[in-house]
Amino acid sequence: MVSKVQMKRAPVSKKLLTLRSISKSHAHSKTAIVFDASKYIQNLKRKVEEMNLQTIASAQTSTSHNPFSVQLKVEAREEGFLIKMFSEKSCSGLLVFVLEAFEELGLDVHQARVSCSNNFLLEAVGTINDNQSAEQKDVEVVKEAMLQAIQNWSEVSQQQE
Repeated sequence: MVSKVQMKRAPVSKKLLTLRSISKSHAHSKTAIVFDASKYIQNLKRKVEEMNLQTIASAQTSTSHNPFSVQLKVEAREEGFLIKMFSEKSCSGLLVFVLEAFEELGLDVHQARVSCSNNFLLEAVGTINDNQSAEQKDVEVVKEAMLQAIQNWSEVSQQQE
């Protein structure tokens, strides 16, 4: 005969297994599974907060710092920096200024996708090639360099008009 205690343990045990699989925990004890799940939730909260901050920063960057409506987003990732730029207009010559900024930063581009036909779209993943200065370069430094490249391009393109 099944006792009341065993009947209560079955749903709890099933829920712990579900929690263990969702949080990708390899723990076996109840305490460790709950602890891993707690860490997993904290990590998810941190990621959501970072995404919210990046969205706000991106919106502020695209409206306040560059009048040419070039949207800029820079993220730090494990593989390096992810840089995204977009404009609904074709920005003739902007790519040259961006590449010069990459060179000044010492940024090695590992992967990139660019379109300059009807609009301007750049997605690039790169790392700092100078180990001593890599620790000093963060997302804000890269973002400022990209904003400066956009500003330099806008000044040159206004002079040509």
